[in-house]
Amino acid sequence: MDILFNLGLLIICFIVLIKGADFMVDAASYIAAFLGVPSLIIGLTIVAFGTSCPEAGVSIVSSMAGNNSLSISNVVGSNVFNLLVVVGLTAVIGTVAAPKDLMRFDFPICLIFSAILIASCLDLKFTRLEGIIYVTCIVLYCVFLVIRSKRGKNADNNDEIPEPSKPRTGLGALLRVFIIIAAVAAIYLSSQGIVSSCTFFAKLFGVSDTVIGLTIVALGTSLPELVTSLVAYKKGENSIALGNIIGSNIFNILFVLGIAGAISPLDLLRENVTDAIICLSITVMSFVFALTGKKINRPEGAVMLLVYAGYMVFIFLREFNIIAI
Repeated sequence: MDILFNLGLLIICFIVLIKGADFMVDAASYIAAFLGVPSLIIGLTIVAFGTSCPEAGVSIVSSMAGNNSLSISNVVGSNVFNLLVVVGLTAVIGTVAAPKDLMRFDFPICLIFSAILIASCLDLKFTRLEGIIYVTCIVLYCVFLVIRSKRGKNADNNDEIPEPSKPRTGLGALLRVFIIIAAVAAIYLSSQGIVSSCTFFAKLFGVSDTVIGLTIVALGTSLPELVTSLVAYKKGENSIALGNIIGSNIFNILFVLGIAGAISPLDLLRENVTDAIICLSITVMSFVFALTGKKINRPEGAVMLLVYAGYMVFIFLREFNIIAI
């Protein structure tokens, strides 16, 4: 009975979590369009923040509950899934364009903070001070994006906002502010249910919170990024498709992990450091793919999907002590 209850709770909470993020993205994009924000900036900020809300909810609740491994594994696992599966699958369906500004500024920033994350994890502790520094960095990054946009340095400044996203009235934008508030509440409550049910299954099957965070939770919380990128690609919004992923990964590291650490310092495992190193390696690989030809093509997308399959095999071999790294 407990198994069925927790399974049902997990499924329902994931649905609420994803739909909550979906409503938040739509509402935030509406407001951003009302303010005349370019599409790449929307992808790097509003959409990235909205699709990172599931990770934020799970990691913050995990941190408050003392499930430190689940908190950081969710972030690292989501970043790996975003790059290898979301970008890889989108590239297999059709090549993913890499905007010039994204490659010049945002992708290198993602690489830098992925490396900084490793440095923060080496002592197997993520302190409250480090969390505060990470949150400060995401605020500065957002300020940098706004300044860059206003100075007209964004390559996509002339992008048209898709017609369905154009707000008609200020009242519509105000209504979406309340939608965002309701979505945040839904995300928080569903995150509590996910953490509770995942903890139950981890104990039931005798696996660690690290594996749960890198697989089930990472997959569930990354579904908004997957759906958003596929829909953006279908609509021809390539700036949002890749910008969403890079922005989301930056938000995951700086905002999600930063808030979690600021609330409650995290005690880490050696496995967390290894996974952070793997995440940086995958980010470098993705950057090289995007740099060559200014796009990620189908063969490169296929390679990314194969690398993810290999990473999943590695995780379970490590979990059952078949390999020790």
